[in-house]
Amino acid sequence: MSRWLPSPATSLGLLALWLLLNQSVSPGHLLLGAILGLLGPLILRRLEAPPLKLARPDAILRLLCAFGADMVRSNLKVARTILRDDPGRTPGFTRIPLRLRSPYGLAALACIITATPGTSWVSYDPATGILVIHVLDLSEGDDWSALIGWRYERLLLEIFE
Repeated sequence: MSRWLPSPATSLGLLALWLLLNQSVSPGHLLLGAILGLLGPLILRRLEAPPLKLARPDAILRLLCAFGADMVRSNLKVARTILRDDPGRTPGFTRIPLRLRSPYGLAALACIITATPGTSWVSYDPATGILVIHVLDLSEGDDWSALIGWRYERLLLEIFE
């Protein structure tokens, strides 16, 4: 059974996602979702991803709260910057050394940084652990390395390492 259905939870999740995205439970969509639910885990198994171990569920909640607060703050700051058309604004790139090495933690950090208005993930060098991000406004008082290390990396290390 595990050869044909290696991850029942993933299969059910893919079926549910398919039905939600299509907003239909017609027989055709049920069949397509079931096929996707059966083939998806078989394809994912080929990727040979390391097993996922979540160490601290309470850290996940703290990370989500920090991310939510930063989203609101960043949206307001970006809106203010755009509406004022501040000539003193300095967009640019910044390099951030990371201790985080977990592929799941790095993927979560990439989603967080890219989803936050005013920042985007540019590159990551696994050999050196250097992350490069682009920031809409590199203010003099903003230490992006400390901000990302304290707000996100610390919690991601608790969760994934």
